[in-house]
Amino acid sequence: MRSLVQFGSLFSAGLLVAVLSAASVGSPAEYLGGTLASLVPHTSGRLDTRDPQSFVFQTHKTLLRIPYARINQIEYGQRVSRRIFEAILISPLFLVAKRRAHYLTVGFENEDGQQQALVFRVDKDAIRPVLVSLEARTGVKILYQDEEARKAGKG
Repeated sequence: MRSLVQFGSLFSAGLLVAVLSAASVGSPAEYLGGTLASLVPHTSGRLDTRDPQSFVFQTHKTLLRIPYARINQIEYGQRVSRRIFEAILISPLFLVAKRRAHYLTVGFENEDGQQQALVFRVDKDAIRPVLVSLEARTGVKILYQDEEARKAGKG
């Protein structure tokens, strides 16, 4: 009887983990701006490239799906800055460290044939898988803003 109770609690814990992980599908990202009026700039959400037909950005209020066939531009860039604030508050050694922000621009044609663009800031641990997936699913080569972005995007 005891092993059945343990199995039941393990099953419940496993189900809880599955539900929680399903709620956080995709890669953390922030929509910074673009041409779509339906999305509010500086909105946090998740990018999902697992769908075989569409690129997905989901926020708490909005679900945006862009068919891969309509995507005609993918651009990746970085902004590198020194950690001055941390150096002042914590230690001058933070001046040596750099902070990198990773930016993804997705260009696509909407149903009316108009060119649209979306700019996202993507989590550093998610940018490579997102770039690889987008390039594979769209057939569009990634444009890199500079050599540093090329190294980071391919590395």
